[in-house]
Amino acid sequence: MRFLFALLMFTVCTWAQASGNSAPDVNKDYRTKEGRAGVAKRLANPDRDQTQKPEAIVAALQLKPGMTVADIGTGVGYMLPFLSKAVGPSGRVIAEDIQTDFLESAKARIAAAQLTNVTAVLGSETDPNLPSGAVDVAMILDAYHHMEQPAKVLAALGRGLKKDGRLVLVEFHKADRPEHLRFDQAELIHEVESNGFRLLAKVDRITASQYLVTFGKK
Repeated sequence: MRFLFALLMFTVCTWAQASGNSAPDVNKDYRTKEGRAGVAKRLANPDRDQTQKPEAIVAALQLKPGMTVADIGTGVGYMLPFLSKAVGPSGRVIAEDIQTDFLESAKARIAAAQLTNVTAVLGSETDPNLPSGAVDVAMILDAYHHMEQPAKVLAALGRGLKKDGRLVLVEFHKADRPEHLRFDQAELIHEVESNGFRLLAKVDRITASQYLVTFGKK
């Protein structure tokens, strides 16, 4: 009986780790081209500035001219103009996504806005393919809860960040999106800290429904 209980607990824990922060069916719309097209429309909604507060998020990133910032899970590239302006012509923005159609939309935004300091990078479900030890700030906006293998992604981000680099996550409070999230803030912080990072700062309400947490490498 003890063996069966231990086996059950091992299976549950392994499943929980593998599923990461993803709630059931949270990635359903991302698995088809048609579904991603619907997501892209929401991401590019002209009214998004009012709720997303991009200027407040960029201010919290504490970016300086000349820095390299990575937008992990950039989607259609909504944040790229704001990040590009913050790091200036001498800085660099890496726009990463694992979906080629999202990345094409981001590239179109880059070209239309003439963001000459922005480079698009195709990542994978386990590795955003950042240059080793080159990134000052890696930002994940509304995307961490979609990651099905967060431990591997966090390990890869650690390799991409400079020694004093920072990882910044912006996520929804579970109470505001209970059907969408498996973890709340405290659990997310615990997971990230268990994978090579340490908490530096947090903002409980960077928007009406989101918090922002900043980590450094251990």
